[in-house]
Amino acid sequence: MQYFQKSKIFLYPLLDIRKGKDFVPIETYICWDGLYHTNEYKYICVYDTPRSLKFNNFEKSCLLSHPLIDYQEQNKDKQIYVFDYFKYKHDFDMFLNGQYSKFSIKTKEKILNYFGEIGKISGYIKSYLNPEEYHEIYAEALDVNINIIKQTHELCTPPDLTKETLFKKIPDDIALLKNNCLLLKKIN
Repeated sequence: MQYFQKSKIFLYPLLDIRKGKDFVPIETYICWDGLYHTNEYKYICVYDTPRSLKFNNFEKSCLLSHPLIDYQEQNKDKQIYVFDYFKYKHDFDMFLNGQYSKFSIKTKEKILNYFGEIGKISGYIKSYLNPEEYHEIYAEALDVNINIIKQTHELCTPPDLTKETLFKKIPDDIALLKNNCLLLKKIN
């Protein structure tokens, strides 16, 4: 089975950007190699979109004005936005452990509202967030004993942290800023 970007499914809806917008990230991540680690609760969206008036309007209304925006890097064809998800610490930790059923009720509602009621993906999302309601269905579909499914409990595998990590050169300005912040913390 091919890996799907878990952060895009479970964490993107927390940005409250309505589904169906003209622009969605090509990839999302929870780490940036050498810069952000899982314990920093960052959510990274990469857009591979040429600059245009339409994208600029989307960027201004949905990304740059977002209350959780922490950093942005942009060039002609690729834009990176980093959001601070510390307010979702519990849900982020559950995400890291692959315990999607333990998300807070509010987070589950945001995810379910984002994907809606109709369609195959919606059904999968419901089963991932409330697996006990689907154990029997999965046991039958996979032709395994229901006790194995119940013991496993979760119906979606945990995120692959390597695939959830952005491997891109760190801009000098952000690396310097982060190093200065770490130095200040050590001094204090």
